[in-house]
Order: sequence, then structure tokens, then C-alpha cells
Amino acid sequence: MSQSCPITFKRIDGNVARIGAFFVVTLVVLYLATSFILFLYILALDFITRLYLNKEFSIIFQLSKTVKKILKIKTMMTDAGAKRLAATFGLMFSVLLIIEAHFSLDIALYITATILLICASMEVLFDYCVGCKVYYIIKKIYPNFHS
Repeated sequence: MSQSCPITFKRIDGNVARIGAFFVVTLVVLYLATSFILFLYILALDFITRLYLNKEFSIIFQLSKTVKKILKIKTMMTDAGAKRLAATFGLMFSVLLIIEAHFSLDIALYITATILLICASMEVLFDYCVGCKVYYIIKKIYPNFHS
């Protein structure tokens, strides 16, 4: 099996997604700097909005589109499947961070936050999808996953 990302044949602007990953990093760093849990709730709610409601209502999506327009960044279309999978992972990590914060599981929280920060930063800085690599491993173990 060749290494691949989930493919939906629906296209989105990859640069908007990269800018969105920057806002994910920003919210996690703000939480780590302040311990103000509202930042984590905003992050989780935004992932829920993008995944299950309408991304047009997502604060991060709207901010990302605005930043792209202000900075006059070109459109770079990419398949939406990998970005949707990454958002699913982002939601899971956000919920996990909220639980860890509420139960004062500081070591676990810092480990989870570090993993999320590394993954989102790889997207922002290098357009590198860690979710695709995880997807490939899962497909090797469970061939019918996401079919």
C-alpha cells in the first residue's frame, strides 16, 4: 500500500488551512501561558463548527480568510480529506486538553499540548501533514478504516 492521505475529491484552499493551524498554535500557547481554559473551549468549539456544522461560522476559518486576503497570499487548492482528518485529530486533542486541565493532569496536559503544537506547527511552517502519516499507519493496521 502506498502512503496516502484520505481523499474526498473536495478541494479547499490549503493556505487558509495553514493559517488556521497558526491560530490553533496561538490558542494553545495562550492557554499554556495563562491557564485560561476559555482558550481551549474556543478551540474545541471551532473544530466542532468546522467539522460538524458550517465552516463559514468558524472564527478561525474567518480569521484565516481575512489574513490571507490582507497578506495577499495565493490560493493553493488541496484535497479536503487530509485537512478534515487533521481537524478531527485537533478536536480530539482539544477535548483531551480540556479534560486534563479540569483534572489538573499537568504532565499529561503538557505532553498533549506539545504533540498538538508540533503537529500544527509542522503544517504552518512546512505544509507537512502529520495526520497523513498517522492515517497511513492506521490504514496498514486496519485496511477498512475511513472507507
